Amino acid sequence: MTLGALRFIGLRFGRMVLVFVMATLLVFSLASLVPGDPAIALAGEDADPATVALIRSELGLDRPWAVQYLSWLGGLLTGDLGDSLIYRAPVTELIADRFPASLSIAVSAMILAVVGGVLVGMLAAAFRGRIADRVTTVLSTLGIVTPNFWVGMILILLFSFAIPLFPAVGYTDFTDDPVDWLAHIILPAIALALAVGAELQRQTRSSVSDILTQDYIRTARAQGLSRGRVLWTRALKNGSMPVVTVIGYQMAGLLGGSVVVEKVFNIPGLGTLAIDSVVAKDLPVLQGIVLVTTVIVIIVNFLTDVLYTVLNPKVRVS
Repeated sequence: MTLGALRFIGLRFGRMVLVFVMATLLVFSLASLVPGDPAIALAGEDADPATVALIRSELGLDRPWAVQYLSWLGGLLTGDLGDSLIYRAPVTELIADRFPASLSIAVSAMILAVVGGVLVGMLAAAFRGRIADRVTTVLSTLGIVTPNFWVGMILILLFSFAIPLFPAVGYTDFTDDPVDWLAHIILPAIALALAVGAELQRQTRSSVSDILTQDYIRTARAQGLSRGRVLWTRALKNGSMPVVTVIGYQMAGLLGGSVVVEKVFNIPGLGTLAIDSVVAKDLPVLQGIVLVTTVIVIIVNFLTDVLYTVLNPKVRVS
């Protein structure tokens, strides 16, 4: 790895740390943005002021904001996200229990989106201006504008009731029954993957179409390379940078979109836990979920930047 690539990665790592610190400040500030008092929510609306004050003291809510933040950050760095006000359990354990379900759906959706979006985008680029290109462009537009929760409900009606192929709701852990696990995540994964795959299709089509107009592509064809080989070994490789960027950014969309989709399919993931914590004003749980999601997005974006050093020679030699 060249000095330029190491400098590039070092700068991105420093930016990642800075974004993480800013994220902790914003996440901790959620307590002041959410309406209502957690102490009152925990004690009950009819609780006397002395009881509310005692609970505020136990929760540390009576201390200065900066002291609360530093105490919370110190616990965070040791893996302690505090205790749930409602579940009376460590937030770390609650998130660890729900995370596998959300991760299964998000990763499955991303695999479906990447495979489907790139393949259809390559098809549209190879036949640009023809009927296949027009049809896929219309379908991708519909995929982007259609809400994923609506897609989820349509999938349930079609493949759980009209044609009972998959269960409508629920979730089975992979370690308990891999086949049942797959059956439960297929429909929510498709619902999440549709918009991401459509965006990847459009980006792949645009990027590969531009590459196909370059002189070195015509030279490769003149040298006898087949159309398929030119597409996969020349056009897709050289046009992959924008596609990789979209994949990195869309990961955040998958994690955010899973909140509603999990509710539609009644999946006990982070999305369902987040909605329940908002309703119950369980701030430690909500803060933990937002922070974990943010950290995942930050790491994915950092890995995307690192991948640039592999795909883009200019980064390696700069």
